[in-house]
Amino acid sequence: MSELSITGLAEAGLLDEPTTADLHAKVAEAWREFARALAAALPTLPVGSELELALDPTASGTGSAVYGVSVECLEDGSLQARAVSNANLPEGFRLERPAIAAMVALGWSPPGVLAGSRDNFGMAGASDGLANVITRTLRDVYGAPHPAFLVYEAHDREEEPVSIEPLGTARHESTVDTFLPSIDSLDASGLDLADRVRIVVSAMLKSDPDELQVDGDGDIGIRAGSAMVFVRVRENPPLIDVFSPVLTDIEPTEKLFVKLSELTNRMPIGRLYCTAGTVWASIPVFGRDFQASHLALAIQVMTGLADELDDRLHGEFGGKRFFGEGDKPAGNVPEARIGQYL
Repeated sequence: MSELSITGLAEAGLLDEPTTADLHAKVAEAWREFARALAAALPTLPVGSELELALDPTASGTGSAVYGVSVECLEDGSLQARAVSNANLPEGFRLERPAIAAMVALGWSPPGVLAGSRDNFGMAGASDGLANVITRTLRDVYGAPHPAFLVYEAHDREEEPVSIEPLGTARHESTVDTFLPSIDSLDASGLDLADRVRIVVSAMLKSDPDELQVDGDGDIGIRAGSAMVFVRVRENPPLIDVFSPVLTDIEPTEKLFVKLSELTNRMPIGRLYCTAGTVWASIPVFGRDFQASHLALAIQVMTGLADELDDRLHGEFGGKRFFGEGDKPAGNVPEARIGQYL
């Protein structure tokens, strides 16, 4: 959050650049959907009500730092937005100079300049313009990798809830605790990390933990279109690896390595790599101080990513998809790569 990617602010370039299109298409569309929904919701706010949006600290690892934006409908029906500044951020999570400059470049007034903004950045304007700026602020300055990392709620002056239409894949505050079974609310004293992981995965798949597909290595398998995603628990150190053999029987070439490097550099989280004729995608989740939402988001990202990438990379480099009937190997590759997974 304290460092700003200049390319992140170059919105049009980021979304249109061919090398990023493969990986960012779904993420970019999710942000566009969020911005459209926000622009439609803002004019419906009743006078005196306020919409609050924030990067979920339990899912983003920001601890006590809450990067948030609020929009209030004033007495005359106009809209005023406020964005958190360093005055409300703990040491170690404060915005650095490039990020502060980016806030000003986006049109935010410095803290306290706009009447009513108090010690926050302030902005007034029409719903479309505010929605665009708020989206770019949450994504490019505050560092939300995907709208699914955002939570929101609207309320009136008496803190009574105000109903608004859903904001894309962002989560309403009232659904956060029911998004997945809260491991923290359970008596976890008798549950090891593997048991906690099984509870989360079974909740996402709407199945019983005992019905999960588990292979000989203890990996939980989840089908995602033509791809397969595995969830592996490591006890020492405590770590959950969400991974997928995106393509097998593929010939390692310099072009392939360059492509995987470019895609990895632009991934919100995780990495892509090739070893022994197999292209892997992997997203690690820390097992220490385990949070169910961390694992859920990793699985959501990986299932979408693997199913998208195996088709795109197969079209360019050949190889075999996990469930790709009729796929043929690309060139001469070594035998025996990932054991029982094939």
